[in-house]
Amino acid sequence: MPALSRLQLALLIPLTLVWGLNWPVMKLGVADYPPLTFRAISIWLGVPVLGLALVAMKVPFKVARKDWPQLLWLAATNMFVWHACIILAVKHLSSGRAAILGYSMPIFSALLGAWLFKTALSRRGWLGVSAAALGVALLLWHEFSTLAGRPGYVALALVAACTWALGTQLLRRTTLTVPTLTISFWMTTLAAIVMSLLALLLERGQWKAPGSATWGAIVYNAVLIFGFAHAAWFYLARGLPPIASTLSVMLIPVIGVFAGALWLGETVHWQDWAAVALMMVAIASVLWPARAAGVSLSATATGAAGRPRV
Repeated sequence: MPALSRLQLALLIPLTLVWGLNWPVMKLGVADYPPLTFRAISIWLGVPVLGLALVAMKVPFKVARKDWPQLLWLAATNMFVWHACIILAVKHLSSGRAAILGYSMPIFSALLGAWLFKTALSRRGWLGVSAAALGVALLLWHEFSTLAGRPGYVALALVAACTWALGTQLLRRTTLTVPTLTISFWMTTLAAIVMSLLALLLERGQWKAPGSATWGAIVYNAVLIFGFAHAAWFYLARGLPPIASTLSVMLIPVIGVFAGALWLGETVHWQDWAAVALMMVAIASVLWPARAAGVSLSATATGAAGRPRV
């Protein structure tokens, strides 16, 4: 696994905190507000924030016509399904457990990479995936009876995670030549359109003015999630191998669980603490620097007399 650069690490730390804390924030935001409408408003307010970043950094907005089909497919797998399914799940599940189900994504990503793209995982990679899977199972220990009564919303969260896993694999392999920030801007804009259409079709009768808690959650999502976190994630997902980028964010559901316990009074059990250790193992398995090879390739390939070895 490649070591993270300073920029990647500088993006990963705030990304983890912002996304982890967002789970109870979303739960508060949709407590008495239609979830798809909440998501649509948040994304629309986040689009100009992201647009200003492109202008400030002199990043072009233009995408060639031939690249739009691929961009639409990336938006569908990374944004459309994820945002629609997960916000509905958050509405009806506890915030921490919705985070756990959503962040089963690295497990799906590893399996999809091996199945669809013939990606061979190292022993460290399998260790990380196994630790993440066991951590998810532990975090769900006390929720199986509750979740059994809401199988539809559990399924929505798992569909969201699986689709996002596919999107991460595709983003790493995209042939688009435009900057990642441009891709992020247009995927976010397209997601705003799709969420607005879904809200219009499914929630029009529930529309009302947001309350103060909902507005706070909307602003948090607009600025920190869609203005920063998504762009940072797409940069990491495009620049790192899928297994490294996905397992590196496994601390997010842990933060979601404990933030939900602190803010919303959700109970924390011993399994939650054990899961923290397992998530740290998963993160270390892909982010801990590998030992440098003792002999360079050139030295190995060339004999003492300077002649290539047979």
